[in-house]
Amino acid sequence: VQLQACGGGLVQAGGSLRLSCAASGRTFSSYVMGWFRQAPGKDREFVATITWSGTYTYYADSVKGRFTISRDNAKNTVYLQMNNLKPEDTAVYYCAARTQTYGTYEYWGQGTLVTVSS
Repeated sequence: VQLQACGGGLVQAGGSLRLSCAASGRTFSSYVMGWFRQAPGKDREFVATITWSGTYTYYADSVKGRFTISRDNAKNTVYLQMNNLKPEDTAVYYCAARTQTYGTYEYWGQGTLVTVSS
């Protein structure tokens, strides 16, 4: 599967952005989807994940209550709605896909930059 993320940009603290990740290739609904981010000088970290049909979602504590992951299998797209953004959310955001319930993500998108100004 090939993943293409978009929707990043510059936003003031307290603002919102919605990231999208479009998938092509194998059946999108066969993948667990996730969002990760990497801030300058830091390791990549988990942000959120959503199961195949969207029944279950999981979030990093740092974004819980502010970010929402969702998917539209008819459009082969996963979203990350980010509200009440903080400067510490500044990072390159990546979408990823895996076929197994647990384990490593096998496929990665190219990343989209989110910058939150204070």
